[in-house]
Amino acid sequence: MGKQLAGQLTGKRFKGISSFEHGRSAAMGVLVVNLGTPDEPTTSSVRRYLAEFLSDQRVVEIPKLLWMLILHGIILRLRPAKSARAYQKVWGEQGSPLMAGTADLSSKIQTVLDERISGQCNVQLAMRYGNPSIKDGLEKLQAAGAERIMVLPLYPQYSGATTGSVADAVFSSLSKWRWVPELRMLGAYHDDPDYILAVAQSIYAHWQANAHLTNKKLHKGHKLFISFHGMPKATLLAGDPYFCHCHKTARLIAAELNLHEDQWEMAFQSRFGKAQWLQPYAAKRFVELPKEGVRNITVVCPGFSIDCLETLEEIAIEGRAEFLAAGGQSFEYIPALNSSAQHVEFMVNRIIENASAWPELKKALDVNDLDINVKNNSLVLSKQLALAAGGA
Repeated sequence: MGKQLAGQLTGKRFKGISSFEHGRSAAMGVLVVNLGTPDEPTTSSVRRYLAEFLSDQRVVEIPKLLWMLILHGIILRLRPAKSARAYQKVWGEQGSPLMAGTADLSSKIQTVLDERISGQCNVQLAMRYGNPSIKDGLEKLQAAGAERIMVLPLYPQYSGATTGSVADAVFSSLSKWRWVPELRMLGAYHDDPDYILAVAQSIYAHWQANAHLTNKKLHKGHKLFISFHGMPKATLLAGDPYFCHCHKTARLIAAELNLHEDQWEMAFQSRFGKAQWLQPYAAKRFVELPKEGVRNITVVCPGFSIDCLETLEEIAIEGRAEFLAAGGQSFEYIPALNSSAQHVEFMVNRIIENASAWPELKKALDVNDLDINVKNNSLVLSKQLALAAGGA
């Protein structure tokens, strides 16, 4: 009876690996995570997506019962149709720009990792909300034999509502696994020199291509506008570092471009609801700038690794219209890093640096490394011989 009961209970509580073979080849996995997107630009699909997104207590910290009444009684009745129309403006042949861009970035990361490391590595993409889910991505890595998993959230600046929420979903999924893999959760990279350089170079290349530079300096009357996604001010007061991370990113980009204080500014977009959010508000500044004599701006959104609704519709379409209607002359949006060669290189380097001790990264020395080691060994041997012969 006891053996029968034990047999019935084994494997029921925790998820194992079907057809598991002891002694199989081990591998590492990389889970590339972005925020999420509806499956289609329709009211019903957007409603499902927003219901999941806005039900996350990391995103909305209002008492749950009260918020559920507001969410299901008001927001999910009114907002999905409006948001669906916005998604339709940016939806392409490959579907959601966020999904297509994240998939392309993940594919290119996989290609470069295959070239650079000797061990087996599988890269999967996941979305915090919508499809494919973090749970699905982790299970695909498990099925591919990953005993070590690195989670790579595509959020340069940390926020509890983004990176923190990804961690919640990862830990929740793994809490149901029988064999929990070695795990590395990568965090913010808001001040990483290579990230700052990649963003700055994309801006500089745009200015060069559009003749905004004289002697490598930005023309007078042109301004760099750096926009980040907004968050309620209450999160800053509660200790979230997002506001500070955004400011540091903006300062470092401006410094890399050798801009004076009057040649750039930063603001926060995507305000939702009536509560006070991080300021200044981007939408308000787009209207104020022409009145202040600034009629030509270049806009960049370095908090978004992949272009999405918030950059392509809210900024590049709506923001541009607001600025021009207020008297502005030119409004130029610089795309996110997306799946550019620099972005791929940066992400691959982050993965390799953070997995350097994992066996999949321990490959044979290349010819250059071998030459250096041979030379170093020869110098050591020569010095030992000299000392043995009584040399100094």
